[in-house]
Amino acid sequence: MPFAVYILQSITNGRYYIGSTNNVSNRLTYHNSGKVISTKAYIPWKLVKVEEFMTRKEASARELQLKSWKKRVAIEKLIMAPSSSLV
Repeated sequence: MPFAVYILQSITNGRYYIGSTNNVSNRLTYHNSGKVISTKAYIPWKLVKVEEFMTRKEASARELQLKSWKKRVAIEKLIMAPSSSLV
């Protein structure tokens, strides 16, 4: 998997976080270690969705698109959709 967009969900309060990376498992560990300022307060996180892309540019574009979705219900529909990898 060259590049991926991932969605995390906080186990403590249900918040979502959207990001992109070339190593999802390492990135999840990094978020749960408290080293990411924007996610530190909501540890622990679980991985709820992964979408794979061939290039960083494609992954970044998708990440920006998902982050522009302000409605929680839209993100939850995506998480439940079978069209891409559900973890």
